[in-house]
Amino acid sequence: MKQVEIIGYSRANLGKKGSKDLRLDSNVPCVLYGGESQLHFHVPMFLFRDIIYTGVACTVLLNLEGKQYKCVVQEVQFHPINEMLLHVDFLLLDDKKQVKMNIPVKFEGTSPGVIKGGKLVQKVATLQVKAFPKDLPDVILADISQLELAKSVKVGDIKTNNYTILNAKSIPVCTVTIPRSLKQEEAAAAKK
Repeated sequence: MKQVEIIGYSRANLGKKGSKDLRLDSNVPCVLYGGESQLHFHVPMFLFRDIIYTGVACTVLLNLEGKQYKCVVQEVQFHPINEMLLHVDFLLLDDKKQVKMNIPVKFEGTSPGVIKGGKLVQKVATLQVKAFPKDLPDVILADISQLELAKSVKVGDIKTNNYTILNAKSIPVCTVTIPRSLKQEEAAAAKK
């Protein structure tokens, strides 16, 4: 799994006013959970572009004033209107404990249904995975090489290596839909 290093600074003022002042200075208030106590800190906003705005999951090597912590992003809060990053929760990783994390889904192969004119529609962008930190994948690969028209790949069809997908096995990950033009051609052929 990809690892990204970011630098954080301890927060002196907790609460609404302190958080608001940090955001005005382009910093994001953060909390690190999972240790003996919670650590409150802030990180410059631009450092999150390699963590949040990518298509792969990653672990974070958090450098807090000289101390390093290996963690993952647990939750991200955005402003509902302007999409500004408001708050980030980190979870400290322990090699002996399993962790739950949302991992992005990518597709591999070429679908015969798409070649015939169908459209590949992604139904789920991420899946929740439970695994030990060393076994967490960057992405979950779903094989679509056998996917025909009007068929779908379900969570249960995805092969896993040393991790468990927690989503229901019957949930479709992607589907090849039949476009309207193909439906009309089939209807016209059926009338003849």
